[in-house]
Amino acid sequence: MTMTRRFTHTLLAGALLATGAGFAQAETTLTIACGSVGQDYDSCKHASDQWARKTGNQVRLLSVPVSSTETLGLYQKMFAAGSSDVDVVMVDVVWPGIIGQHLLDLTPYAKDEVKKHFPAIIANNTVQGRLVAMPWFTAVGLLYYRKDLLEKYELSTPTTWDEFAKAAATIQEGERKAGREDFQGFVWQGRPDEGLTCDALEWVHSQGGGTIVNEAGEITIDNEKAAHALDRAAGWVGTLSPQGVLGQGEEDARNLFQNGKAAFMRNWPYAWALVQGANSRVKDKVGVAPLPAGENGSTATLGGWQLAVSKYTKHPEEAADLVMYLTSEKVQKRRAIEGAYNPTYPALYKDKEVLAANPFFGTLYDVLPNAVSRPSSITGPKYDAVSQAFWSTVHDVLNGRAKGAEAVKKLQERLGEVKKEQWQERAEP
Repeated sequence: MTMTRRFTHTLLAGALLATGAGFAQAETTLTIACGSVGQDYDSCKHASDQWARKTGNQVRLLSVPVSSTETLGLYQKMFAAGSSDVDVVMVDVVWPGIIGQHLLDLTPYAKDEVKKHFPAIIANNTVQGRLVAMPWFTAVGLLYYRKDLLEKYELSTPTTWDEFAKAAATIQEGERKAGREDFQGFVWQGRPDEGLTCDALEWVHSQGGGTIVNEAGEITIDNEKAAHALDRAAGWVGTLSPQGVLGQGEEDARNLFQNGKAAFMRNWPYAWALVQGANSRVKDKVGVAPLPAGENGSTATLGGWQLAVSKYTKHPEEAADLVMYLTSEKVQKRRAIEGAYNPTYPALYKDKEVLAANPFFGTLYDVLPNAVSRPSSITGPKYDAVSQAFWSTVHDVLNGRAKGAEAVKKLQERLGEVKKEQWQERAEP
């Protein structure tokens, strides 16, 4: 047994919880990594129990690290060892290109089911013609705003970045004159990490500046529109947004907004339930809209999670069946109603029961089909390096160390070094 294999085996030991008990002689026992704590874990366990009872098999849940970076590292160690210890894994939206070569092609099992999901998500999960993961729940960037303050200052919900900047400045000025000196026009993720990649991709793409790397694998970031989008965002820092935004993440932004200290916020759909919670100072005062548009329209970065089957599993048929069940429309509907998980089936955004539980889902129906994917599928295992180069460059512009045009030119060159001849090997290992 190799050192990597021993490490993986030791880490898995004691981290499993069996479900499907009651079948004394189960045909197959599968292990799934689909949530660590709280609602994620409970929801996965409930649906896995249902599948186990339905099929007579058993399912064991593996508790993985809360950090997605640590989880990816665990997966990579398992795959490097060719481990069959875990059959089904939960996959971040940017991982298909990174670990896709280690995942089973689900095309034969999905059949016509893929046509029922949002096409952009299926495209994101397809690597070199292989459907390596099925959509489980999704997310996109959204604009949260104070309905009461727009009404107070007789403003309409902004639809362009220029309208947005004027509205944020107007409300901020008015509230500060009223004595709220710490009130901000706009809060968002400015910390240099993957979250900033998501935000900045929305600015750049909405302005017509592309997606950093296009679908043909060409690096496209060095252009005037991308530079303009970054310079515009830099102008928000210290004016509409606090200087400290450059060290803040999504949760920092939500806490400020939820405590009534900002007019606008960019965040993911998960924030809705929290800002509408009983302890929120802005409960019933919040609206949700698509992000403002640039020359190329409104852009929202695609987020969310998928389920995939390890190609090293000893039970591919059963594992694929479990994935298809967990990602089915029936299960996604229940998860949407009970846990506000965003479905990947467009039909569920018109379902009366789903909308009754989550009224703002109606807004997402028009946003999700046009969501933009980060260039993870095309760049494959090099995506981490691409994203890091992008967010660090953006951060340099935001904090005034560089201007947009200079920054995107250097980024183009830097990404050329990352790419070398091609992004990834075309043949499977």
